[in-house]
Amino acid sequence: MIAGIVGKPNTGKSTFFNAATLLNVPMANYPFTTIEPNFGIGYVRVKCVCRSLGVQDRPVNSLCVDGNRLIPVKLVDVAGLVPGASSGKGLGNKFLDDLRQADVLIHVVDASGSTDQEGRVRPAGSCDPREDVVFVDQEFELWLHGIIMKDWPRIARTAEAGLGKLSAMLAERLSGLSVGEAVILAVIHKLGLKGDRPTLWDEGDLLNFTRMLRTLSKPAIVAANKADLPTAAGNIEVLQKTERLVIPCAAEAELLLRRASEKGLIRYLPGDSSFTIADQGSLKPEQLKALNLVSDRVLRVWGSTGVQRTINSAYLDLWGGIVVYPVEDENRFSDRKGNILPDAYVVKKGSTAKDLASKVHSELGRTFLYAVDAKTGVRLGADYELKDSDVVKIVATGKRG
Repeated sequence: MIAGIVGKPNTGKSTFFNAATLLNVPMANYPFTTIEPNFGIGYVRVKCVCRSLGVQDRPVNSLCVDGNRLIPVKLVDVAGLVPGASSGKGLGNKFLDDLRQADVLIHVVDASGSTDQEGRVRPAGSCDPREDVVFVDQEFELWLHGIIMKDWPRIARTAEAGLGKLSAMLAERLSGLSVGEAVILAVIHKLGLKGDRPTLWDEGDLLNFTRMLRTLSKPAIVAANKADLPTAAGNIEVLQKTERLVIPCAAEAELLLRRASEKGLIRYLPGDSSFTIADQGSLKPEQLKALNLVSDRVLRVWGSTGVQRTINSAYLDLWGGIVVYPVEDENRFSDRKGNILPDAYVVKKGSTAKDLASKVHSELGRTFLYAVDAKTGVRLGADYELKDSDVVKIVATGKRG
């Protein structure tokens, strides 16, 4: 699963990406700083099961800090989007192509209203961030619509003649966008379209189909960035009255805190509502001033910088993820090397025990026999639907223990 970081130029997308991943991609106060997509690893933060199980864990694929499990997830930062991108304006088609594999979108907007739709700096409060949300949706939908329409007449005629299944042909057409047949069928059903008579679909039907397909296959969360600026609060209040999940965000503040923590100047875990200065005497006056500003203008106002909360919400709320812990020894909650609760995975709600086996290793999925609930000792079948915080042993051919 990949989360794509999107938005118009100069909203702080790359700052958000750097704050989440601690990578050094270019950041500047002008449009199109990002040209090539940047891939990195962020983290989903959840309460680890180690405390409830009364064990001291030893993670391998993730981290556990004071009972908080940080699970690595993939992020991609792409070039900024401007109106007309679907027809090639700016870096439009490249931007959209770079998002093909994203399962969920984090839309970074300038909540202070200080950048226009081209990404140029304007007086704070002079631009409406709601317009940014609308145009990014529209450009993505127009691009998706263009992909469908390139082969639509043939697909519609073939399906109506009974020579192919409409949903299967559309899924093949959209296979590079991680859009599956189940989503396509759901959209057709929800809109009440005649799946057996696609040649009767008019332009309005096709646009509605594309719009809902985008909503279901590429859901988006809004990171209302620059929340620490004076003109942001009112815009955030307005944004939160829309149908979108909107999270106040201050990416520059998060980046400052994470850099300071990395250098040992403060104690801070991404998502915390406060930080502790390790040694106030070691800080320069300008460093102390910057940290105090973050505390006063961000943490005390919004409760966090919003970066970690945005990533969590993208994966756990919008995408519908849960966290599960595969183990090899169900009695000690360990792997064969004795590492306690070694791995944690974010999987989509509705995933089964066999799905987890395949995620751990394709061979485990192929040779799956059954699973065991390590908390209760109960044997689980292949179709057992995983629950959040499950600890599961996978038993496969040749792996009985």
